[in-house]
Amino acid sequence: MVFTARSLFQALVVNTTIVACLFGAPLAFASSCSEADVEALGWLAKMSRSYREVAYQGVVTFQRGDDLQVMQIARSMEGGQSHELLTRLTGQGASVVRLGHPLNCTHPGQQLLLGELQQVPDCGLAKYYRFQVGEGDRIAGRQGVRVQIQPRDVYRFGYILELDRETGLLLRISTLGRGDKILERFQFADLHLGEPLSPQRDVQTVHPARHPHPDIPAGGPALSASWQVSWLPGGFTPTDAAAAASARRTYTDGLAVFSVFLEQLSRELQPGEGVAREGSTTSYTRGMRLAGQPVLVTVVGEVPVNTARMVADSVRMVH
Repeated sequence: MVFTARSLFQALVVNTTIVACLFGAPLAFASSCSEADVEALGWLAKMSRSYREVAYQGVVTFQRGDDLQVMQIARSMEGGQSHELLTRLTGQGASVVRLGHPLNCTHPGQQLLLGELQQVPDCGLAKYYRFQVGEGDRIAGRQGVRVQIQPRDVYRFGYILELDRETGLLLRISTLGRGDKILERFQFADLHLGEPLSPQRDVQTVHPARHPHPDIPAGGPALSASWQVSWLPGGFTPTDAAAAASARRTYTDGLAVFSVFLEQLSRELQPGEGVAREGSTTSYTRGMRLAGQPVLVTVVGEVPVNTARMVADSVRMVH
């Protein structure tokens, strides 16, 4: 995920996936691609830079169907690091702080978003999405620029971004499913730029920022055998160099991210699958037998159910 404030909310509240970073890597995009909308990619580059340049405090809403959450969110920068605070204003009212994220850390999703990780010059994301720029709405008192992102295949969702015309900061994002149905929407209701974090008492959870390098295998539980995902939608790439026997793999195309988990079981499961979806987040689980071993495969992330099913079906043990 590369959507600034929304990414903070997803990382701290909704999604536990940790995405690796590339330190000091320059941002660029393949402007030579005939299918790329240079204006749209320019705005996406500005949005990416805003994550390292813009401090803010504000109130945001996050809506999934009939569920509406309201949060206070803030971000400050000091000594080459960013610090972020999120406080729920509805429900339990918990607060979460993430400290010490290096400003020169560029995540693989940001690199892909701008075509940086392509080994040969090609269209990057423009090969998998269509982009269109237009006049945006006024959101939280600031004029927006609208970037519509439409998938070119059935393996991913679409998006409508509203970016602050002055800074490129993401003001609103709508995730679109089949028939352009809005699956979820994140939006600033109030926004003040350049303000430091307010002192907070009663903070329930503090997350030190973690920054695994993509060439270093991710930690986590190990399995007794190696495995691989043999099919991915076009454009998706690993976010880190997961060890062969690691129980998790994480992939991104620069806009969406999903993880695959493999659990070895001590007994057989009944044939079948389980699907749960909340907004744009799909959780797909299937029990199967691989290399004579009963396993549970789970795919969790921002992809349609059929994509998650195809990814799960492609899991193979490696001898």
